[in-house]
Amino acid sequence: MADKRYTREQVLAELEESGVRRVKLAITDIDGVLRGKYVHVDKLRSALDGGFGFCDVVFGWDIGDVCYEDAGVQYTGWHSGYPDAQVELDPTTWRLIPWEDGVPFMLGHFVDAAGDPLSVCPRQLLRGQIARAEAMGYRAMFGMEFEWFNFRETPQSLADKGHQNPEPITPGMFGYSVIRSSLNSPFFRDLMEMMADFRVPIEGLHTETGPGVLEAAIQVDDALEAADRAVLFKTSAKEIGYRHGIMPSFMAKWNRTLPGCSGHMHQSLWQEGKGVFFDPDAEHSMSETFRHYVAGQLALLPDILVMLAPTINSFKRLVEGMWAPTRATWAVDNRTVALRVIPGSAKSTRLETRVSGSDVNPYLSIAAALGAGLYGIENKLALDAAPIVGNGYTAEAPRLPGSLAAAADALDQSAAARSIFGDGFVDHFVATRRWECRKFAEAITDWEMKRYFELV
Repeated sequence: MADKRYTREQVLAELEESGVRRVKLAITDIDGVLRGKYVHVDKLRSALDGGFGFCDVVFGWDIGDVCYEDAGVQYTGWHSGYPDAQVELDPTTWRLIPWEDGVPFMLGHFVDAAGDPLSVCPRQLLRGQIARAEAMGYRAMFGMEFEWFNFRETPQSLADKGHQNPEPITPGMFGYSVIRSSLNSPFFRDLMEMMADFRVPIEGLHTETGPGVLEAAIQVDDALEAADRAVLFKTSAKEIGYRHGIMPSFMAKWNRTLPGCSGHMHQSLWQEGKGVFFDPDAEHSMSETFRHYVAGQLALLPDILVMLAPTINSFKRLVEGMWAPTRATWAVDNRTVALRVIPGSAKSTRLETRVSGSDVNPYLSIAAALGAGLYGIENKLALDAAPIVGNGYTAEAPRLPGSLAAAADALDQSAAARSIFGDGFVDHFVATRRWECRKFAEAITDWEMKRYFELV
């Protein structure tokens, strides 16, 4: 069943044949965290027809389950009483969890009282951008790759240490190491094999530069399937890691002396089975459609940055000379820029968006990239900026917002982003990001204690 996309009827038939009693269902909150529950198989049968209720507090609290108070979040809160919202299950996401003895699993998304897509639901936001692409005659293809650090910890051991000094599974800097992967071969094996069995096929897996850091490239697919795979990969890596006494972290930057962790997005548009980004007679083999697509992302990068860098910590990664772009730049096969055009054939020509970190909500990051690219095509934006040659960090190009607060403001004030994603989503997401800024402002950090406690 590795690549099979199920229908409702096939799901019901498999339920009947397997005799399972419980199924795991999940949705994704605004931060990209899977929230879910186990249900009895009879509950699933009814939910496949009419959906099921799920407390809408998942859009009314933050990543730490603290309810937004006086944060400008209008969708839900104490004022609404946190009622149930309706979840619509997607049978195409049906798969079995190998590390839970084959328990079935399915993803869903939210609809409003009228049965229309809920504006604050990340998966629905992406589905809306896919529908835009399809209306323009395009099939959007994406593949995500993640870097992440792995530690010899458990949630309890890390909490006991006050979340300080986690122990990486390997020491030192050793990118593309064949011996370090051998050192943890059972973990590597389970990542490759169990992910494949869970319909999250990994194209490549290797060590990166840094103690205990890995990088995985997930096989390309339709934009929605790519986002589903990316969301499931992050959670699955943690669950598989627990089996080996390993705690993965997709935090954008956990140590100031080490590179941060990316969540790069590879993307292309297709028509009638052919990639439309390739033109063998054009400069850099970039079709006019491709140039408009890149121009759209380049123009809107400051506005959508908060969807690619959604946390306070995200901006600790976006520093010059640390493999993360800081300016709105593009180039051909250059890893120092925000948008890397990768030339090739009609099949392989694509764009890599390098701004996004491993802490992204994949539904939002893919929706942002696709939405901005389509905006460029719709408005026939010209790619006037010359491709960067050499070091993109020192290029004469607009700087991207340097903080979560500035990035949230940019999205809030963007007429283009509001036209693409809708006021309902923009208002909600901006309010949640400002809440993150507020919570950080209230915190007393180790840096402050060391700097000021004795000396002021």
